[in-house]
Amino acid sequence: MNNKMIRLAALVVFVMAVGSVLNAQDIVKQMPTGFDTPRVSIPHGKIDTISYNSKTVGISRKALIYTPPGFSKKKKYPVLYLLHGIGGDKKEWLNGGKPQVILDNLYADGKLAPMIVVMPNGRAMKDDRAIGNMFDPERVQAFTTFEKDLLNDLIPYIEKNFPVLTDREHRAIAGLSMGGGQSLNFGLGNLEKFAWVGGFSSAPNTKIPEELLPNPEEAKKKLKLLWISCGDKDPLLIFSKRTHEYLFKNNVPHIYYLEPGVHDFKVWKNGLYMFSQLLFKPLDPSTFTNYHTGIGDPASTNVPNAQYPQILPDNRVVFRIKAPDAQKVQIDLGKKYDMVKDTSGFWMVTTDPIVIGFHYYSLLIDGVSLVDPASLTFYGMGRMASGIDIPEPGVDYYLPKDVPHGQIRSINYYSAMTRTWRRAFVYTPPGYDEQVSKRYPVLYLQHGGGEDETGWPVQGKTDFIMDNLIAEGKATPMLIVMDRGYATDPTRRRAEVQPGNFRAAMANNAFPDVLIKDIIPMIDKNFRTIPDRDHRAMAGLSMGGFQTFQTTMTNLDKFAYVGGFSGAAFLEPDTDITKVFDGVWADAESFNKKVKVMYLSIGTVEPDRMYKSVNNFHLLLEKAGIKHIYYESPGTSHEWQTWRRSLNHFAALIFKE
Repeated sequence: MNNKMIRLAALVVFVMAVGSVLNAQDIVKQMPTGFDTPRVSIPHGKIDTISYNSKTVGISRKALIYTPPGFSKKKKYPVLYLLHGIGGDKKEWLNGGKPQVILDNLYADGKLAPMIVVMPNGRAMKDDRAIGNMFDPERVQAFTTFEKDLLNDLIPYIEKNFPVLTDREHRAIAGLSMGGGQSLNFGLGNLEKFAWVGGFSSAPNTKIPEELLPNPEEAKKKLKLLWISCGDKDPLLIFSKRTHEYLFKNNVPHIYYLEPGVHDFKVWKNGLYMFSQLLFKPLDPSTFTNYHTGIGDPASTNVPNAQYPQILPDNRVVFRIKAPDAQKVQIDLGKKYDMVKDTSGFWMVTTDPIVIGFHYYSLLIDGVSLVDPASLTFYGMGRMASGIDIPEPGVDYYLPKDVPHGQIRSINYYSAMTRTWRRAFVYTPPGYDEQVSKRYPVLYLQHGGGEDETGWPVQGKTDFIMDNLIAEGKATPMLIVMDRGYATDPTRRRAEVQPGNFRAAMANNAFPDVLIKDIIPMIDKNFRTIPDRDHRAMAGLSMGGFQTFQTTMTNLDKFAYVGGFSGAAFLEPDTDITKVFDGVWADAESFNKKVKVMYLSIGTVEPDRMYKSVNNFHLLLEKAGIKHIYYESPGTSHEWQTWRRSLNHFAALIFKE
């Protein structure tokens, strides 16, 4: 390539780099495989060695300087000071990180604002070679001394001898490991000097957050970019994480980027690759959280020792899957999220904020729906599925506490109605096995469509809810029976059902008869129940709520307490309620005497059809004079947090003498 062509290419690179400023809001992705490989046919920057007089150390010291493709002494450039680790020197980045290759390639792709990069020796002592015991106190102290050398000697030398912009808005500092700690310490400690600060796998020399940034408000005003990144398997991750947590708590805009990796140049090269693309460009701090990965806690629904999915403080979720040969990977959490593949074959994505509560999800690999191997599995959506539980801040009614605990027992029984063996789960309250003469009321509690008898014990956390209510004296000790809401009577001819006709489908379901004829007698026989209607309740969620009304309204001789959570009678607005269920609500006074508690609930952000159905039923009951309790769960949808809240509320109301 002749000189004229080189100059032209350099001009094109410069124009593209300037143009990239306009696209600075684009989210920078992880460095692709092979990006640190030199390209022959592009303009290249230049690395030189410089010597400067260090009054701090009392000797002439050396550093490396990278000038970009098309460098001109007639143009002024911003500067990035790039620092090495405890075992390195001014050449560590050059030998292990290939910064000139990465930066050249980024310039060629039009992704960098032109800048000068200075790589000094961060060990400010007379013998600054990377030899001997790196952890010798004198050598460690030299990394702290470098702050004076940098500010008083190196920066003035660069500004005197190179065409650079000398204001803080055009000066950045970043480093790896020990140099990452230096960068955070020096950059945040001298905000009048640096507006751009980055720490890659910052080491234990990083000051504790309160010393690192005692005035968060000043940082908010002065920082253009604060970048913290680390490998998720790095033993030094704790130092990056604690800094992030302090920044997050104090609302200091920053990027915290956790990637698959350890304490090595794979992570640090990617840190330079991503950080450098953001430098010296207009940035929107509101986009910074799009980079935040791995800053929360592993979900409680993960398999043991699985670090992902992780729940971030704002309830976004980070998913990570290893599928090196996959072409497309998505997370289906109601909304589908495209995952991005990194150089090691891991796919990652950060979701939008997810509403509190339990949610089923699927992993889609090349269009095939699978469970996430990092998640426990739950029966939902008509199959085994992955699930994630987003905790509700400040709420512990459904969490285990140091209180007496009941048990959930698995009971197999033969159903004469279905001519099959079935399974029920039975919650027995604390003291059930000790107080052998005591008898208990019973709540029959049903799951929703696509779920089974494991729903309430596992997703619903029934035992913890009841243990806590009983311990606080809010609920009467009771048995709770949770059975599968699907049943087929082999002697009954099944009617043809059109798709979407829920009511007709329920007519084919023999569960109400199974409950009355098989389950209740079995429970009364095998457990110490009080076997009368005044001590028997039924409730359910969604489909189970419909089944509850379908069963109880035609068997009021057996039930005195009724609850429908996000599901009830599914009546049209113009329904004459006095004619439903053989006129059970025609005589409001008589009904109100028989039923001690009738309870309806719905989440305030449930799908419109579901919300209107339950709310309309509530209004019809009010109009007919039917006493009932109506509860709207604030901020929850058609999911388990609505139903956990409902059980917590309903269980405290029933069996009160």
